[in-house]
Amino acid sequence: MAPGKSLAAACGGWIVFEDEAGFSMTPPRARTWGRRGQTPVIRVRGRSRRRTSVAALCCYKPGERSRLIHRPRTHLLLKGARKSFSWKDYRDLLVRAHIQLGGPIVVVWDNLNTHLAAGLKRYEAEHDWLTTVRLPPYAPDLNPVEAVWSLVRRAMANTAFDTPDDLDRKLRREIRRIQLRPRLIDGCLSATNLTLAPPTPP
Repeated sequence: MAPGKSLAAACGGWIVFEDEAGFSMTPPRARTWGRRGQTPVIRVRGRSRRRTSVAALCCYKPGERSRLIHRPRTHLLLKGARKSFSWKDYRDLLVRAHIQLGGPIVVVWDNLNTHLAAGLKRYEAEHDWLTTVRLPPYAPDLNPVEAVWSLVRRAMANTAFDTPDDLDRKLRREIRRIQLRPRLIDGCLSATNLTLAPPTPP
C-alpha cells in the first residue's frame, strides 16, 4: 500500500482498487429459516449458456466521497468464446473512471495476465494520469473489492432466477445499492486494515 499512497500523494490522485467476479444462474447458497426437519428447497433452472462478469473499482481519496464504478460484460459459454475481460475492456473502464473522478488515478490490482498485457502497459506509458500498482501474490484480503463481492453474493443468496436478464437486473440493483452508500465502500476498505491519510505538505 505504501507505494500506491506515495504515488497518489505525489499526483493528488485517487487510489483505485480493481477486481472482477463472475456470476451465473446458479445462486449462492446461504442459511435460512425453515420448519424443523424440513429443509427449504429452491428449484432453479438448469445450467444457462450465459455468464455475466463484472469488473469493479473501489475509489478512494482523502476528503472525497468514496466511489464504486463498475463495468458488466456478458459471455456466452460456447467453445472458443471469450470468458473474461480483455485488456481493452480494462482500459475502457479506467478511462471511464478517470473521467468520472476528474483526476489522475493509481490503480491497485492483482497479477492477472490481462492486467500485464503489453497493450495495457503501453497505454499506461502514454498517459500520465494513469499509474498501476500490483498487489502481492495471493493477497485478496488487501483488496476492498473482495468485500463488495461478498455483499453482492450475500444479497443474492438463495435467489431463483428465471432468466439471465433477472440475474443482470439483480446485479445492477445490488451494485447500485452499494454505490449510493459511501460508508459501505469505506467499510470495504476498513475490512482490509488499510488506511488512507491525506498527503502531508513538504
